[in-house]
Amino acid sequence: MSLLHVIRFGLKVGHVILMLCCSIVSVISMNWFINGLMDAKTGLLGDGGKIRLKLWEKISVNSYKIHHLYYQYVLSKRARKPWWKTLLVTWVVLGIIVSFWVFFYMSSQAMEKRKETLASMCDERARMLQDQFNVSMNHVQAMSILISTFHHGKSPSAIDQMTFARYTERTAFERPLTSGVAYAVRVLHSEREQFEKQQGWTIRRMDTLEQTPVHKDEYNAEALEPSPVQEEYAPVIFAQDTIAHVVSLDMLSGKEDRENVLRARASGKGVLTAPFRLIKSNRLGVILTFAVYKTDLPSNATPDERIQATDGYLGGVFDIESLVEKLLQQLASKQTILVNVYDTTNVSHPISMYGSDVSDMGLQRVSALNFGDPFRKHEMRCRFKQKTPWPWLAITTSIGILVIVFLVGHIIHATVNRIARVEDECNVMKELKKRAEVADVAKSQFLATVSHEIRTPMNGVLGMLDMLTDTDLDVTQLDFVRTAQASGKALVSIINEVLDQAKIESGKLELEAVGFDLRAILDDVLSLFSGKSQDKGVELAVYISDKVPGMLIGDPGRFRQIMTNLMGNSIKFTEKGHIFVTIHLVEEVMDSLEVETESLLKNTLSGLPVADRCQSWVGFRTFSQEGPPFPSSSSSSDLINLIISVEDTGVGIPLEAQPRVFTPFMQVDPSISRTHGGTGIGLSISKCLVNLMNGEIGFVSLPKIGSTFTFTAVFSNGCLNSHERKKQQIINHSNSASSEFRGMRALVVDPRLVRAKVSRYHIQRLGIYVEIVSDLNLGFSYLSNGEKVINMVLIEQEVWEKDMSSSACFMDNLRKIDRCVSPKLFLLANSICSTSSSVTTSGVSSPLIIMKPLRASMLAASLQRAMGVGNKGNYRNGELPTLSLRSLLPGRKILVIDDNNVNLRVAAGALRKYGADVVCADSAKKAISSLHPPHQFDACFMDIQMPEMDGFEATKRIRDLEYSINKRIQEGEISIEAYNNISSWHVPILAMTADVIQATHEECLKCGMDGYVTKPFEAEQLYREVSRFFRISNQNL
Repeated sequence: MSLLHVIRFGLKVGHVILMLCCSIVSVISMNWFINGLMDAKTGLLGDGGKIRLKLWEKISVNSYKIHHLYYQYVLSKRARKPWWKTLLVTWVVLGIIVSFWVFFYMSSQAMEKRKETLASMCDERARMLQDQFNVSMNHVQAMSILISTFHHGKSPSAIDQMTFARYTERTAFERPLTSGVAYAVRVLHSEREQFEKQQGWTIRRMDTLEQTPVHKDEYNAEALEPSPVQEEYAPVIFAQDTIAHVVSLDMLSGKEDRENVLRARASGKGVLTAPFRLIKSNRLGVILTFAVYKTDLPSNATPDERIQATDGYLGGVFDIESLVEKLLQQLASKQTILVNVYDTTNVSHPISMYGSDVSDMGLQRVSALNFGDPFRKHEMRCRFKQKTPWPWLAITTSIGILVIVFLVGHIIHATVNRIARVEDECNVMKELKKRAEVADVAKSQFLATVSHEIRTPMNGVLGMLDMLTDTDLDVTQLDFVRTAQASGKALVSIINEVLDQAKIESGKLELEAVGFDLRAILDDVLSLFSGKSQDKGVELAVYISDKVPGMLIGDPGRFRQIMTNLMGNSIKFTEKGHIFVTIHLVEEVMDSLEVETESLLKNTLSGLPVADRCQSWVGFRTFSQEGPPFPSSSSSSDLINLIISVEDTGVGIPLEAQPRVFTPFMQVDPSISRTHGGTGIGLSISKCLVNLMNGEIGFVSLPKIGSTFTFTAVFSNGCLNSHERKKQQIINHSNSASSEFRGMRALVVDPRLVRAKVSRYHIQRLGIYVEIVSDLNLGFSYLSNGEKVINMVLIEQEVWEKDMSSSACFMDNLRKIDRCVSPKLFLLANSICSTSSSVTTSGVSSPLIIMKPLRASMLAASLQRAMGVGNKGNYRNGELPTLSLRSLLPGRKILVIDDNNVNLRVAAGALRKYGADVVCADSAKKAISSLHPPHQFDACFMDIQMPEMDGFEATKRIRDLEYSINKRIQEGEISIEAYNNISSWHVPILAMTADVIQATHEECLKCGMDGYVTKPFEAEQLYREVSRFFRISNQNL
């Protein structure tokens, strides 16, 4: 044999071993991959499933490469040696043996799991039946004590048939398994005649009914025979309406009831009968009997003493068939099981209490039942309703192994064809990948289009409302307009939530880093929910610590979104009490944890109990030894770590629903979704945003008490970066309204410390010094001292309504104070309806009402109108952008391009408000014509989506024109004097669109635009963009 044949034979043997190893690895990895998919049912693939999928892809690709290279360079010809057939047959036989072993093993595992499932379901039903029976038994026993006390213990008796029937009917829900309750009194033979005269009926026997049961329609109590003469009787005198037919029947005349009564009075415990057919209904049932003793019976009495002390017998009737059926219907299961309940006191002859006898002796589970009677034994037997299903997983797995075994032989002989087929599949996958990429682009375009189509009319609505605020409006009208603006912005935020969810799924959500006023943002959010809180009468308040800087650097829009989501949920689920938002520095809270906890438990905003907010941040790393989650590279003075809590007194979150609160598209309960609405993604997005802000979020909730959501967020200190931001903060808090009230003093009358603290916080924002007293008498004493001049008195609604005579007296005394100008009187109220009857006192002028929630703009407007100072309530938060625009835009000639007439009017009105000279056009072609150099325009606001020609194409053509003319001027082909002595033409073009997709922003910059403003735009956004390119224009000119 030549050396070449030896080498060729060795390579073939190595190839076979390689194929076997690859096959085994493929089987193991495939089973592992399937298990990963089974573990990831709730979240598509989940993290474990994705890891398994990637590893499976790597194994498949590497195996394919090894096969391809080996067959390409080693086995280019098919083997024809006889030994190969023997090896192939051996491989197939081994594969068949392994597949059968896997089948039997997996079948046994499936059967064990089925047994465990049956045991769990049967034990659950047995436990529920037993628990419900114990509840009913305890209540029947309690009724026996009640009868002993109020029937036998009082003379005359406090209970009659009507009282007993009404009581048992109203308390039937406490006995979920009983069909009725009856009481039989003990009557001796010597007392029978007097008893029958007293009751007006004859004691009748019931043993004839047990021997010959009658249909319920044929039952007639009057036709029953009188009870025979015996030493004592037990006639029923009280019965629930459902079993009123047993009244006058002697329980000692029936076989089952007699045994029950005798055992019950001797033992002093509840005693059950054997299952028997109930009178009148003729249905299978049992009776639970308790003896009623005299109240002076000692607890360690003997059986004889118990018999002598017996006054009567209380029995609960259980219609086993119907009651067990109702109980089992409460449990839903994908695998329906058959349930049988047996009385096994006589083991050789068990009595069926529920269910039908089934001869099928398949898989069965027996669960013991303990109904409190040690003499009687019961058990529940369960079987699956359907027959044992085929073990499809075992079958498919074993078949899969066989298929793999046969495929290995096929791979050895037909590798080339498989390689060709794999290459075709790879080409198909590439095509599918391209389609998926196109679909992803289409999805983004669809979101952008939907966003644009909704934002375009909203721009008109919000723009017209903004122009309406510039008209002459009173305080109430101005508040309505601003609330409408806030609601419109909330609608836009819903659009943003959908886009945010898409960004979160793709991992493209990013935060801005701009300066913003935290207090102004909270005022805006309060305005958004003020109407709902006033309608419900719920107190809505915000308190921000003085240690929190006025200006921060971060993403104000995302912070506003978090606050809107949390406060929106609170206002949605709170019907009374309060919603309280607090913002502190983390280190400030850490230094006063114990003090704050004690004060919160004793004093709340509305007086109602709340969930302890400290429990909402138990798991925060900021408060643990691990340290804060934000980077430690920056100095502590530059980073501001805030902790924000939103506390409410709403319905709370059920304990079973709390683990899925932050799960996307999950509601606490379907009924909540129908009652209150919502998409279920607000809290999920909020958690993602908090994580991006290097913070943490948590909550604590107590059902029927309320919830408290707390999160931390890290911002930069905007007051340290430049003196300009400090000046802006001073302007926002000192100019306008604050300068008009600076130096004034106010007196707040409020007995609740937390609420008074909130009122002082908002009033002091206007530069007013605040004093606090707890009642009207102290307030009048403070005013009458005359040491300090009080300009205004603000009284809490609770104090005013507590005693109207004191309120009227306070107003009379206030008018008698000898001062040049009496202090103005204001009433702080939550709801207009609640104050309509309390703001007027006979013969005395009514106080002015300031509606809560308090915020700087509304409070300043109300005080300005009452005090006769200022601009009649047109004060706004953040006037700096507006003032800067008024100094920046006058004299500027601006071209506005938009095909929508409403948006055109809104944009033109907004720019004209700041003094700009605006020219409007409704098409891109007119924009090109108007901006052809030379022209007199200083800037252009251009819509992107327009018919015939969009804003991108128009901007490109304008830039081409400018480039061509600039080049000709530089080369001397044309005179610079003909183009207004401007050597470099470049008009600033600002995109004006409703799209908020990042790709749209990038396309705007790519086509030559200078800026980007989303619809609807506001003064701050307009100033930020316009000031940038106007400054550049000034330098160029």
